[in-house]
Amino acid sequence: MTINQFANIFPEVQLPISITEESSFDFSMQNEPLPQKAITEYLLPIEEDVDDLTEFVPCFRIEGLKDVHAVVYWKASLLNYQYVLATFEKSGKLIDKQVVAGMVSDGRSIVRTVARIDEDMTIYMVSGMVEGSEEEYDAANSTAKELELLPDGRMIELA
Repeated sequence: MTINQFANIFPEVQLPISITEESSFDFSMQNEPLPQKAITEYLLPIEEDVDDLTEFVPCFRIEGLKDVHAVVYWKASLLNYQYVLATFEKSGKLIDKQVVAGMVSDGRSIVRTVARIDEDMTIYMVSGMVEGSEEEYDAANSTAKELELLPDGRMIELA
């Protein structure tokens, strides 16, 4: 499978786009599943902690980068759901990879992260942690992070 065939599995979206915990349902209903060949050739070499129960769902492709393929996929494993933005050279080599949204739990607390990708390739991420029940959420414990997706496919954290 070529990198172009892989990238074309991911539908192109209009920016801005927001990614929330619930977005995975929409993507899994609207998009075709990733072929095993795509997972084996492009995702397994760049992912850690993958087992037989790990699922991958293609979410979308970001256009506007001249020599770069930028795709977002959902990776689901036990108590860990991630939206990953990965950029690849036209040759298929990974340039950069960043978890931009998702949910992770250690069984006692839950950390949720939502993201928004704007037209200028700025990625805004906000994370919040809940200990125990939902009612104990404290907004003061939220953190924010801002990244920029550069034309060469690298992602840098903005101050």
